Amino acid sequence: MVVKVIRVENIVKTYTVNKTVVEALHGISFEVAQGEIFGIIGPDGAGKTSLFRILTTLLLADSGTASVDGFDVVKDYKAIRNRVGYMPGRFSLYQDLTVEENLNFFATIFNTSIKENYDLIKDIYSQIEPFKKRRAGALSGGMKQKLALSCALIHRPSVLFLDEPTTGVDAVSRKEFWDMLKHLREQGITILVSTPYMDEASLCDRVALLQNGSILSIDTPENISNNFPKKLWAVHADQMLHLSKDLHQWNETESCFSFGENYHVVLKDDNKGKNDIEAFLLQQQHTGIEINQIHANIEDCFMALMNNSNDKN
Repeated sequence: MVVKVIRVENIVKTYTVNKTVVEALHGISFEVAQGEIFGIIGPDGAGKTSLFRILTTLLLADSGTASVDGFDVVKDYKAIRNRVGYMPGRFSLYQDLTVEENLNFFATIFNTSIKENYDLIKDIYSQIEPFKKRRAGALSGGMKQKLALSCALIHRPSVLFLDEPTTGVDAVSRKEFWDMLKHLREQGITILVSTPYMDEASLCDRVALLQNGSILSIDTPENISNNFPKKLWAVHADQMLHLSKDLHQWNETESCFSFGENYHVVLKDDNKGKNDIEAFLLQQQHTGIEINQIHANIEDCFMALMNNSNDKN
């Protein structure tokens, strides 16, 4: 039997900004299974932080219900705070305290010690332990990240909430961090992680694609990519700015987005393809044309879902 550790049902959250009501979360619902790495994927302003603050009992929803580890986020907030670890997007530890002092402080809050739970954090903490006397404010981005994760884990939580944990760190530190998350999952910890980086979606067991407070899709990264509805073409030419202008103005183009050194193109008529694109670009006097059919990635799917959502609205 699959145990659902996180349940969210029709959560709504609004804010008033300059007398204008902004809906941060629009009736979202999902469940997370025990021991799962579940990703909330979306750009800045999608509603990720509001959702995390509600689930960690730091913010009240306007309507809807949610539970974590079987406890209601409103009625049982004290129990939840003792059972979850939370790493907010911004580095929130004490800059003037040393690495060791920060970790001791968080252990004391939860009536435990570094020694008692060292086995859980040793693979992470051992990388920054040589700098345990250094003030937290003097650490690099990657080291701050490891310290914040160690502090979130020191009381051995059953559920770990990570709000954009890799924002602002280098690529090597990002990879190391995800390796750590996989190890934590193997120890039975349920992980809810948000990120604006689409490439990190493939590292999750399942993901929810979030845009403007609404969930566009929930599934495994593989299934989301496999369900891309049409053929996708990677197009490159010598004059990329000119290429972009022509592809966007072509009446056969359904969508066209920049991805690295190519434009990813979907045609309105799926029966048309490489020869049709090439003929059009030659007509527009392009040179160095390269056209290849490719498999959609998560970002392609997100853009397609977002376009479909905008069309419906």
